[in-house]
Parts: sequence; C-alpha cells; structure tokens
Amino acid sequence: MKHIGEQKTISHKPGIGLEGERSLHASIKRWLALPGDRFEVSVDNFIVDIVRNDLLIEIQTKNFSNIRKKLYALIKNHPLQLIYPIPKEKWIVQVGKTDNEIVNRRISPKKGKLIDLFDELVRIPDLINEENFSIAVLMIQEEEIRCRDGKGSWRRKGVSIKDRKLIDVIEKIEFNHKRDFLEFLPEELDRPFSNKTLAKCIGIPVYKARKMTYCLKKMGGDKGGREKSE
Repeated sequence: MKHIGEQKTISHKPGIGLEGERSLHASIKRWLALPGDRFEVSVDNFIVDIVRNDLLIEIQTKNFSNIRKKLYALIKNHPLQLIYPIPKEKWIVQVGKTDNEIVNRRISPKKGKLIDLFDELVRIPDLINEENFSIAVLMIQEEEIRCRDGKGSWRRKGVSIKDRKLIDVIEKIEFNHKRDFLEFLPEELDRPFSNKTLAKCIGIPVYKARKMTYCLKKMGGDKGGREKSE
C-alpha cells in the first residue's frame, strides 16, 4: 500500500482515548494496539482511532454510511485501513434495572459469516478501488447486552441493546484489492449467472446475493453476473 499525496500535519492526544466509546469499539482498539501506536489522533480535521506510522486505522462496528465522508476525505492523503467486526458467535446477556444484574445469558442461534461484510460494504463499494484504502474483517465472539426497558425497537418488543462486548477475536481477514473479493464466487459457478443462481450456489438469501453483485460491479471485479436477477 502506497502513500498518496502530501502528508498533513498530525497532532495526537496521549492514551488510548476510551472516553465515550462503546465497549466493543474500545476493546478492538486495545486488541489492535502495537507499541508506538497513537490513539485518538487529529488528522485533517478528523479524529482517527489509531495512527501507526503512516497508516491510519479506523474501527467501525456498524453503519458505514456514518463514516463515508470521513473515509473519502482521509484517503486522499493517507493510507487507511477500515476495521469491521462480525460476530461469528454471540452471547445474549439480559440485564435487569442495573447492568450488574444479569437475568439471563444464552448463545444466539445466529452465526455471523464473512459474507455479511456486504451488508455494510454496499454503502462504500467503490472505495476498494482506491490505492490508499483497505478493509480488514475481524471474526469475533461477543456479548450483546440487552435490557427489557421498553425503549428498544418494536422488532425486539421494546428490548434495548445497551452494549456490545468483545470476548475474543477468532480471525482477521484483510481485503487489499478488488480481486480479493472474487474469492466469494465459487469456481463451479457458471458465467453468466443471476443473483438467484448465485444465492443457491453459495446458500444465501437472494437479497444478500444482490448486495454482493452490486459491490462487485461497483468495484469492476466481476463481469459474469447479469444486471437483473432471475
């Protein structure tokens, strides 16, 4: 990964800078930390999670739309790696009126997969074509802290998600070039293919296949899919 453009003035604050952070974000920052890293650094009028020599490292646990403007601005002058965690294994922890009162703890039947990256990548698929940009997925074990306080989504019947906590990092997978994403397409998949065919081949819902092919088209990484799913 090469550095593009003029290096801007960088200032930094001492310490890891955990104030106001959710537990998962703060724990991932600690997990990534290496000697010499700087944390909560002001770069081009943005606060960056980690600066490691010339590399900027930004952690985003959900909703890439929130940092789209920030990423586009920073990669003009700096190499940047985006870190995104996917819970391969999740424990649901139900708490009472206080966070210390654990009512129930159970493992979620839902298992996160690497392909879930496309749920967020659809918001910034063209960034992977930028020489200064890369993305790393952390497959993790986490706890999701919930409270039945009536303030949460109607889908969860009023249950609020209070926090997410890191248990362990299972694996780190890096994507440095658009060709890295072609590994999601099985060799046995005939070309051209529809979203329906792709979904059946790799065992995912059609809506996820649509997200994948949309990203690949924006990256210019695959010419085998059709514009319209069958």
